[in-house]
Amino acid sequence: MIAFPAFAADIEQEDVNKQTQVNTVISNLNEINLPATNAELLTQESTSDDVDSENQPEEQPTPADDADIFLEVIGEQNSLPESTPVYVIDQEEIKKQGAASLADVLKRMPGFAINDVGPGADIHTGTYYRGASINQSVFLINGRPINTNINTYHGGTDLNSIPVEAIERVELYSGVTSALYGSSAFGGVVNIITKEGYAQPKLTGSVEFGSLSLNNQQVSYGGSSGAIKYNFSFERYFTDNRYRVPVGAANRDPQGFLSNADTATSTYFGSIVLDLDQKNSLNLDITKLSSRRGLVYFGFLLQRDRLDHDGLNIGLSWKTRLGNAEDSTLTTSLGYNQDYFSTYGPTGNFYRTGILDTQQLTARVDHEWKLTPNNKFRWGLDLKNTDLNGDVLSNNPSRIANNETENRSVLNTALFAVNTWNISDNFQVDLGLRQSFDGQFGNYFNPSTGLRYAVTPNIAVRGSWAGGQRNPGLDQLYVYDTVHGWEPNPDLRPETGSSWTAGVDVKFSDNLTGQFTYFGSSLDNRLGVVAGRWENIGLVDTNGLEAALQLKFASNWSTFLNYTYTDAQIKTGSEKGLQLGLIPYSVLQGGIGYQNSGWQANLYVTYNSGARRAFFTNPSDTSVDFAPSFLNLDLSGRIPVNSNLGLTVYLENLLGEQYERVNRIYSPGFTFRVGLTSSL
Repeated sequence: MIAFPAFAADIEQEDVNKQTQVNTVISNLNEINLPATNAELLTQESTSDDVDSENQPEEQPTPADDADIFLEVIGEQNSLPESTPVYVIDQEEIKKQGAASLADVLKRMPGFAINDVGPGADIHTGTYYRGASINQSVFLINGRPINTNINTYHGGTDLNSIPVEAIERVELYSGVTSALYGSSAFGGVVNIITKEGYAQPKLTGSVEFGSLSLNNQQVSYGGSSGAIKYNFSFERYFTDNRYRVPVGAANRDPQGFLSNADTATSTYFGSIVLDLDQKNSLNLDITKLSSRRGLVYFGFLLQRDRLDHDGLNIGLSWKTRLGNAEDSTLTTSLGYNQDYFSTYGPTGNFYRTGILDTQQLTARVDHEWKLTPNNKFRWGLDLKNTDLNGDVLSNNPSRIANNETENRSVLNTALFAVNTWNISDNFQVDLGLRQSFDGQFGNYFNPSTGLRYAVTPNIAVRGSWAGGQRNPGLDQLYVYDTVHGWEPNPDLRPETGSSWTAGVDVKFSDNLTGQFTYFGSSLDNRLGVVAGRWENIGLVDTNGLEAALQLKFASNWSTFLNYTYTDAQIKTGSEKGLQLGLIPYSVLQGGIGYQNSGWQANLYVTYNSGARRAFFTNPSDTSVDFAPSFLNLDLSGRIPVNSNLGLTVYLENLLGEQYERVNRIYSPGFTFRVGLTSSL
């Protein structure tokens, strides 16, 4: 189901006021809904005949049978600013979708156009949210950054390398929340919330096999002992992605098959939560990733480059309640993030390799303080130190002069504050401020603001505006890209601009809700490659519309429909007036689901209008060519064998059409996956 801030505001505020009057003692600190890291979902409790309810933590509500496919908007229960909604996909929905990676999870969320997902995905073709690229959004794990602003394609954030076994839910923010998490969040903020332990020890596992030599194994064990909660998981995924592709497709070998597109990932995760007392809690989580894959390059001749990616993310946070009530909570966190990317391979008679090794140390102090019943103030300090080691080597005579080792570092410090005023029961105003101090680009200030007004109990209007700045990556400034032959440019300027939203949320009836959002942005000094060198290529203006409808038309049945229109127009340069490459104008997602007594069936439909081919090598191609539109159907289901065992089936691309996903990257047609899941 969908819940909107306006619909629940009056009732929830009344409940909060009553609870404030009654409760003066809190049993455990981890019961507090901490900002951005423990947002409570507005779901109904499970019915007694829901077999899956045994797989949920005792203290958490579980989705009802009629919540097969749902996209929630968090309201008053989330302490983030409410002038823009928070989209959430939780663990149960992730399982129903059959998602194998974070990219799979995000592709059905409003506003996203993800080209590099699914069989044969090419990581060069990008992830876009509201017209902004992946490096123009902020990605977090439990509130800590995981994307390092490395912009060379083979060193960028690869959402296909983030498996889902350790994920509890995924939250998407925008608007004023950019003041909290970074001025580079032109698109939005994606926060991955990982699993914690359960009240009773639980062992879960799954095994899955399918087309294209796919095999996937997952195991997770979690529980609690006294004041300690723990969860440990492992996931292994492999597919060879070898299937026939048409003439003109990227990486088509002499036999007519997609070549060098295999993917193998292994992920280890662990989390320990310790309640020191009623006011203090410690949380330690560690994620280790190992990814090995071949690379497909947007329509070039046959490529044989390989990409090794090893990642490590460690976080330690201390939560403490100041005073004797819930009106003041302090969270202090330390983080370490490393991404090691190594691209290597032959090209003709020559060999090249490029290594980008990024290490980040982060620290954050975040204080949320309820000054008065109608005024909430959140402020804090961010510290981030980034070290990059770039090592490039080629024995091609034309590139030997560029062989180098670069060691660069930059420190970024930021002060942030967001104040929320409830002017009345129906009217809320947010004001956000972020002051950054950067060792490379100096000091800069980014304000933001938002408002929400409940016109009636069933209609609310909202809007937001945020200024931002995204600095060039250290690789763009200093490291030669020997794989693509791109030169760095130490004179690059930051991308600057602003983004805004305006929307209305409507509860048409008890069974039908809708959300409609206009979004826009203007980004100057956008970065790109011109004549083999990183340059500021000019201004891009984006305007678009998101529409989300949710209908529950019968018991155990639900359906949703999301539509996004994105006009990302280049305003300067040789491509003035054209749509930004690889971004489709229209993306439509819909679904219908049924669930009862452990049985599940979910049908998804996707329409994509096709995106402009930004890179082309065929003689007949031009800079205004678009890939054809396509329509796709997927079906997922679960059949209960007994209370602890289930059979899962995923049938993808039911129409069997081998459509061009983007830029000469073709789908394989119909594929399937079959697996078993168990819980003890």
